Amino acid sequence: MPLRHLQISSLSRITSSMQRHFRRMAATKNVTTDNVPITRDNVLNWVKNDTRRFLNAIVRVGDLNRTVEFYKECFGMQLLSQKDFPENNYSKAIVGFGPQESHFVLELIYIYGVDKYEVGTAWGHFGIAAEDIYPIVEKVRQLGGVVTKEPGTIEGGAQVYAFVEDPNGYSFELLQRGPTPDPLCQIMLQVTDLDRAASFYEKALGMNILLKYDSPQDQFAIAMVGYGSDQTQTTVIELKYNYNVTEYTAGNAYVQAALGTDDVYKSAAAVAQELGGKIVRPPGPNPKTNTTMTSFLDPDGRKT
Repeated sequence: MPLRHLQISSLSRITSSMQRHFRRMAATKNVTTDNVPITRDNVLNWVKNDTRRFLNAIVRVGDLNRTVEFYKECFGMQLLSQKDFPENNYSKAIVGFGPQESHFVLELIYIYGVDKYEVGTAWGHFGIAAEDIYPIVEKVRQLGGVVTKEPGTIEGGAQVYAFVEDPNGYSFELLQRGPTPDPLCQIMLQVTDLDRAASFYEKALGMNILLKYDSPQDQFAIAMVGYGSDQTQTTVIELKYNYNVTEYTAGNAYVQAALGTDDVYKSAAAVAQELGGKIVRPPGPNPKTNTTMTSFLDPDGRKT
């Protein structure tokens, strides 16, 4: 169901809206409020201390069972749950390297009768860390995936990595490294202004800028952002800027990422500051999932 876009144009408007939400929710005893006015400074300071983690990323696939088996056999993921919704013409499966309560996972959506999606150029890849990526690459090759970069290092570098594609055309970067808490460790997004994008994820979402790297000879720059202090031990978003590229295609395959937060109302207030974000679902209860949620676009139109 398409979401109605809502753009908040002024601090006073979002402040009023957030306070009304707080009062309504407090009246139903779902949350409490200390009646402190929401201002730009206090909400952005609150974000820095919010308890957050990456929950899941949602993608659409053309063959659910084949995709699940591919991720299990090639990457070693577990099928955590699978359910059909015939009344709504879709099925979903959740896969990952551990329980949803503690790991970043993938939610795979199959819409009845749709066997192909356009990945587009705006979404880049997922990253998977493993102690030995060579057998993973061979398994991908055997089971119908595509190896787009054989395992190896960048000249002068130590990181062994490879790129593969699953049967849906989704790209995965395989990173060879020691044990990591969550092997599904990365989302790469293409951006048109690296400083603007990194600032949004840092200020509006409370992430740390873990690495910035500029490669003029290769005509790109990246920033790694996440909630930990070590990019090898936490899930990160890799923001990539390709020199002189001003537009990307969104496609219809990758849907969104989800984050956990202590308070979606304050989180929405932070996103709505003049940082380039855009609210597309105002904060409030979602009876279908028994959660309270909000949805927004980052400055490049990627949905969270």
